[in-house]
Amino acid sequence: MPMNLPPQKPNDRKSTVMAWAFYDFANSAFATTVLSGFFPIFFKQYWSAGTDAATSTFQLGAANSIASLAVVILAPVIGAIADKGGARKRFLIIFACMGIVMTGALYVVAQGQWVLAVVLYGFATIGFSGANLFYDSLLVNVADEKHVDIVSAIGYGFGYLGGGVLFGINVLMTLYPEFFGFADASAAMRASFICVAVWWAVFSVPLLILVREPDRAARASKGSAVTAGIRQLADSFREIRKLKVVFLFLVAYWLYIDGVDTIVRMAVDYGLSIGLNASDLIVALLITQFVGFPSAIVFGKFGERIGAKRGIMVAIWVYIAVCIGGYFMRNTGDFYIIAGVVGLVQGGIQALSRSFYTRIIPRNKAAEFFGFYNMLGKFAAVIGPLLMGWVSFATNNPRYSILSIIILFVAGAALLTRVDEAAGRAAARELEAL
Repeated sequence: MPMNLPPQKPNDRKSTVMAWAFYDFANSAFATTVLSGFFPIFFKQYWSAGTDAATSTFQLGAANSIASLAVVILAPVIGAIADKGGARKRFLIIFACMGIVMTGALYVVAQGQWVLAVVLYGFATIGFSGANLFYDSLLVNVADEKHVDIVSAIGYGFGYLGGGVLFGINVLMTLYPEFFGFADASAAMRASFICVAVWWAVFSVPLLILVREPDRAARASKGSAVTAGIRQLADSFREIRKLKVVFLFLVAYWLYIDGVDTIVRMAVDYGLSIGLNASDLIVALLITQFVGFPSAIVFGKFGERIGAKRGIMVAIWVYIAVCIGGYFMRNTGDFYIIAGVVGLVQGGIQALSRSFYTRIIPRNKAAEFFGFYNMLGKFAAVIGPLLMGWVSFATNNPRYSILSIIILFVAGAALLTRVDEAAGRAAARELEAL
């Protein structure tokens, strides 16, 4: 049945879009400071101190893979339940709170306690990823079909800005710990996990207040929502077989986003493994963030002009070039260049993938269908980091591991060429009307 969401005035719509985007501003602090930045460094040099580089890379890759596997199992089920119960925001809060608490708890993990660090990191990652499922599904409530590319891109742009600002502050804390009242860089880096938790919590508030879910004539009770959600999930497996465009896009997305997520999660570890300095790698991440802020928004406009699908294809080929460049990288300057290039397309490929998918799914089942979307995205992240860690371990040469990712980008691009957007839109609108 169609969603029942009252029309909003232009000013209200702008406020809703900004409130929605501010959640990306909030949780991207986890993606930058924890996921991409300080956790890999602190894990390798503090929590897993004394372990050889190849083994610690395997441990980190396994931690990412296990957390992602948990999201794979949960995402479609909780998405279907949230749709039936009208509870997307409620589930977002639950998962975000788990991510916030577990991130803050990393502060108390002592040196050498790599198992505890991995457990807390795993639950924090599940919270981050699970909340993103419901955040993504709310896009259908804040953007009409005409503006979905640019609204999606604004979200990612705000994410780069928010993640970059806090990450920059955290980097200054580690470079000048005495100025900030810390004994040393390690103490400052541990405190950064508390900073992320507070930042994530505070800037989530606008979404919770201003972004509305559609009213439902009969909102299901908790028990009936679970039953109806699971039944709807089974129905959706059958529907996706009918929505061939959705199915084909999901498989393509599964493949190419594997490469994107793996580069995000393993880039710092890769740089350390080939002998680059940790402080230089942090600067490179800052470059990616601040290049990514305007680039994500520009990519949104680019997608409106040439089409989201073509924009995604451009980004995929840039990533293939990045993998080749990473293999030949020899010094910090090379890493800075590659970081800048990644910043140009990382937000764009994520934003356009999300907005393209929004167009070809039934809008009244957004959380459920984004459950499948996030499931496949995270299942890709099960394979990617583990593949990279295994290649590095098996060959004892991390440079080969970065080349293995190219296979996923090429396969994803090949399938994407067969996705028919017009047919996908028509099928989705037909299913909405039932």
